[in-house]
Parts: sequence; C-alpha cells; structure tokens
Amino acid sequence: MGRVNTTDSPFHHEETSRDEAPQYALPLVVRIEKDAPPSRTDALETAARAVLVLLSDERSLGDGEWAQAMRDWQDARIRKVVRRARGAEWRKASALPGITVANGSAEVRVFPPVPVDAWPKELAKLQVSGTELEDPEQDPEEPPSRLAEEARVWLNPGLRMSTGKEMAQVGHGVHVLWWDMDETARKAWREAGFPLSVHTADATEWARLTTSGLPTVRDAGFTEIAPGETTVVVEGGGRFVHRPA
Repeated sequence: MGRVNTTDSPFHHEETSRDEAPQYALPLVVRIEKDAPPSRTDALETAARAVLVLLSDERSLGDGEWAQAMRDWQDARIRKVVRRARGAEWRKASALPGITVANGSAEVRVFPPVPVDAWPKELAKLQVSGTELEDPEQDPEEPPSRLAEEARVWLNPGLRMSTGKEMAQVGHGVHVLWWDMDETARKAWREAGFPLSVHTADATEWARLTTSGLPTVRDAGFTEIAPGETTVVVEGGGRFVHRPA
C-alpha cells in the first residue's frame, strides 16, 4: 500500500467511484458485561488497535482467506460498525472467524468485512446504537508522549458522539494513518505492538491539528453527525504537529 489518494478517500462524503462498488462493513464487537463495563478510553484504544491488527494479519494479505473481502471493502466506502455483546452473545460472536484484542479493561473482537446487507445472524442481532461508556475520574492527564512509533488519535471536542460512534471514528483514524505510512514506518509500528493513545483535543489544540496537514477523517454522515464533519486527526509515523514550548 502506498499513501492514500486523498482525492478519492473513502472517508470523504462527496460521491466518488467508490459509491458504485458493492458496499461492505467491518464489524467490531465490544464486550460490555453488565457488572464490569470497560472504560471509554480503553474501549477506544482497543478498537483502534483491533483495526490495525486485522489490516496487518496474514489472512488479510495476498492470498489470505480474508484478503478478497478486505480488498472489496477498501475499494468501496470504508464503513466500520460497532456493536456490543455480553454473556452468551459474546461467546457466540467469539466463535465466528475474527480476532479478539484486549487492552486494559476492554475486549474488542474484529471480524473480516461483510456485505452491508448480509451480516451473520450472530452479529446482526447485537445492539448497535446507544453504546455509552465512561472513564473513571482521574487527575488531568499528562501531555501525551512522542515516541517515534506511537500514534496519537485526537477526537473533535465540538462533536457529541456515542462511545460506539467514537470507536468507529478512531478506527478510521488509524486506518488512514496506516495508508499514509510507508512500509518502513508500518513495520516499525507493527513490531512495536501498535502503540497508540486516544485523546479529546481542546479547542486550541484542535485548531492547530486541523490546519497541520496530518491525516484526518471526515464523516460520511450515515449516523449521529452531519456529513463532512472532521471527527479525528491523527499524529504518528514520525509526523507530529508543532507545539509551542
């Protein structure tokens, strides 16, 4: 993969040739047990990492068993749909081909792309709307580190999104960054275990980020927010916004 062609990005809302292709969605299922829900940040970071693990898995590449579905999905609009499960629902979903990624308090299972109108019944019946998670109260966070291999995913502070929607958006963000990287940077990131962090920017930081030329996600407007809104900006692959000392 080379750098993403931003004039035909699947994350833009304008009509392109991608709209004429068969449409697929990438299912992500977050485990939310009634008595032990994950924290919001853990869920966001785990969803982002799950997308990267799938993109780089040998089954998604070359002649792998998921490779054709991955190509079909990425040749059309790139949709990610987050559903939630617990108990028996989680166990049934976990029996389907996919990859479970765990981080902190969160578990997310990602599956190879499926046609938007032909979801497996075990996933189709899971709840998709209203997924809301919270972070425990904590001291103001330290400024994020700037490790060469780490990505920082920044959410738009002016948008109100459900946690499920945010999980899909941060997944889009790291996906765009993956496209934007060269093979050397991808290899280093993968070998480091895909270090990343997710933050909500403040207004000043957001203005700096959105004028920096870094990879961004603009939403197609299918759910919750208006089409064309910038939801996420991502730093990584050696590219970071300049901040005053």
